[in-house]
Amino acid sequence: MTRLPALLTLLIALLTATLPAAVAHPLEGPRTPEIEALEQELLAFRKELIEATAAKDVVKLRTMYVDSYTHTHGSGKVDGKDARIVSLLAGDPVIENAPVEDLSIRTFNFDTAVVTGKSPILNKAENRMYDFRWITVYVKAHGKWHLAASQATRLPPRP
Repeated sequence: MTRLPALLTLLIALLTATLPAAVAHPLEGPRTPEIEALEQELLAFRKELIEATAAKDVVKLRTMYVDSYTHTHGSGKVDGKDARIVSLLAGDPVIENAPVEDLSIRTFNFDTAVVTGKSPILNKAENRMYDFRWITVYVKAHGKWHLAASQATRLPPRP
């Protein structure tokens, strides 16, 4: 019985010691040229997505999302890759091409990024704009960024 706590302590110590190596760019990490280059790649990806949406380039859009992509709406509804692309092509208001305030990009291990922001999004049913805080997760595979997941949360109306 006394060996279990010692083994558990050792395991926790090993995991804790290796955790810093797993994160290449923590939330308040140094601004390096490599990190700045990754941020520029992600901004270019966002621009490319907006352009592919405007051009209704289904083939291009399908390459920009991972097959297991999900988006969780402010209502709680969850869409997969195909439903999201249909929304883009239909011109539905989405976070991918909305104007952005408070944009934040955090990169990890040079192949994963978390991007957050706040955007005004039109609620078509009410014909009213609402602010949403959102998060998107990007992964880099075969040298290219892809959208892996996103979620939007509607904020209370401004006074």
